[in-house]
Amino acid sequence: FVSASQEVLPEYREYERASTTTVNAYVGPVMGRYLLQLERDLGQATVALRSAQSGRPSRRSERRGRLGQANAVGAKLRVMQSSGGVLSARAAAEQPVRTVLSGPAGGVTGAFAVAKQAGFPNVITFDMGGTSTDVALLPGRVQRATSAVLGGVAINVPMMDIHTVGAGGGSIARVDSGGALKVGPVSAGAEPGPACYGVGDEATVTDANLTLGRLLPEAFLGGRMTLDVKRSAQALARLARAMGADERTAALGVVRVVNSNMERAIRAISLERGFDPRDFTLLAFGGAGPQHACELAEALDIPRVLVPLYPGALSAYGCAIADVLRESSQTVMARADGLSLEVLQNAFALLEQAGVQALLDEGLPRHRITVVRQVDVRYVGQSYELTLGCPPLRPGLGESIARRFHRAHRQRFGYATPAAAVEVVNVRVAAAGKSGHLEWAREVPPAPPRRRAAAPVAQRAITFRQGALSARVYGRNGLLPGSRFAGPALVTQMDATTVVPPLWKARVDAFRNLVVERAS
Repeated sequence: FVSASQEVLPEYREYERASTTTVNAYVGPVMGRYLLQLERDLGQATVALRSAQSGRPSRRSERRGRLGQANAVGAKLRVMQSSGGVLSARAAAEQPVRTVLSGPAGGVTGAFAVAKQAGFPNVITFDMGGTSTDVALLPGRVQRATSAVLGGVAINVPMMDIHTVGAGGGSIARVDSGGALKVGPVSAGAEPGPACYGVGDEATVTDANLTLGRLLPEAFLGGRMTLDVKRSAQALARLARAMGADERTAALGVVRVVNSNMERAIRAISLERGFDPRDFTLLAFGGAGPQHACELAEALDIPRVLVPLYPGALSAYGCAIADVLRESSQTVMARADGLSLEVLQNAFALLEQAGVQALLDEGLPRHRITVVRQVDVRYVGQSYELTLGCPPLRPGLGESIARRFHRAHRQRFGYATPAAAVEVVNVRVAAAGKSGHLEWAREVPPAPPRRRAAAPVAQRAITFRQGALSARVYGRNGLLPGSRFAGPALVTQMDATTVVPPLWKARVDAFRNLVVERAS
C-alpha cells in the first residue's frame, strides 16, 4: 500500500501534510482488506437474496480481485466520510484518512435535512449518545473545517465542524478528592453499562434519569429490556452518601453537571463565534439527546427544541441520504490584490475535471453532479485561514474575495482589518453526486394539521428542580400530526425518551417531528 502526499493532501504545511499521509498509510492496508471483503460478502448476499425472491436457485458470485467486482450486480457499498458525504468503497480504501471523523457526520447530515424540511433552517444539532455528545451549529448551511488534532496527531482533511465532549448516558458520576461532583468523561459504555443494565455498579447519567422518573424501566427499548431499578438505586445511594445528600438530590446534581458540560460545548460553537443561540432551534437526537434537550435549551435561552421521529436512528438516515462527494484542494498562495484569473481558472479546472470524472466513473449521470468552488483566505502573516465560497471568476475577483473575507473574519472573531493585505492560500473543489430523494413523508395535506389534544397512556411522577411533579406519559407512535400537549410529560419510543419539562408545550408537525417550545 503506497500513500503519496500529493494525492492525499496537495497543500503546503509540510508537517500536517506528512502526518495526514502517515495516518492514511497506517490504516490503509487494514481498511482496504476489510472493505474488499465486506463488499464481496454484500455482493454475494444480494445475489442470493434476489435469487430467492425470484424463485431461482441461488448462485454465489465467484468474482474476486478488484474492489467492487463482487458487488457489480448488488447494492453499492459506500462509506461515510468526515465531511458529510459518502465515498465509494474503493475510494475509501485508497484514502481512509477521509473517514477518520465520519462517526458523527451522518447525524449532522440527517439533522440538517430534517430541520430544513421542517422549516427551521438555523439549528444547533445536539447528538447525545452513551459516551459522548456532539454538537454543531448550522446557520442555514453545514459548516466545515479543514483540520483537526486527534490523539496529538495533526490531520488535515475536509470535515464537519463538530464539537465533542465526554458527556453521555453512560458517563460515570463520582465525587473527587475535593468533594466536588464530577460526571464523565469516563463512561461505563455498553459493557458493563449503567448500573440499571444489571451488570455495572457505578452511577451514571442514565441511572440518575431513572431515579428521577425520566426513564420508564418497563418501556426501555420499547419494552424489550427492563431496567434494574434496585441496582440503579444502590449505585445512586453510594454516590449520595459520598455527597452527603439523598438519592434524588444526587441524581439532580448529576443531571445538572452533565447539562453544564454540554451547555459549555454549545456556547463554544455559538456565542464564542458570534452567533446568538436565541436565533436557533436545538435539534435533539441520539439515544439520550431528547432527555436533556429542553433543560439545555432553557439554560441557553434557546426558544425551541425539535425532536425527529426516530432520534436514535437519525445518524443512519443521514448516511442514507448523503451525497456522493469527491473533494480536492491545491495550494496557490497569491495575494488578493494581485490575483491572476488564469492561475485560479487553471487550478479549479484541474480539480473539477478530476472530481467530476471520479463521480462519472461511479455511474452517476452528469446532470446529478454539482460543483462547488471555495478558497482558503487569510490576512498576510496569519497562521490560519477561513474557507469561503469563491465569487465568479471575472475581473475584480481579488476585491470580491477580500470583501467576503473581511465580513467573515468580523463574524468569526469580532473584528476585521480592511487595510491589511489579504491572500488566497488554497483553492478547493467539492464535486457532489446528488443522492436519491429519500425523506420523511408528509402525512397530512399542505394545509395546517387540525389541532387535537394528545391522549396520554399513563401518569408518572417525575422530579425536576421544582420538585416531584405528576406527568403524563405519551407513546410516540400515538402522536399524529396536529397532536398537542403540555409539560411536564414523557414521550416514550423504542430508540429514545423525550422529557418535556413544566412550562414547555409540544406539538407534532406534518412530518411527525416533535416541536417543543417554551409556553408564553
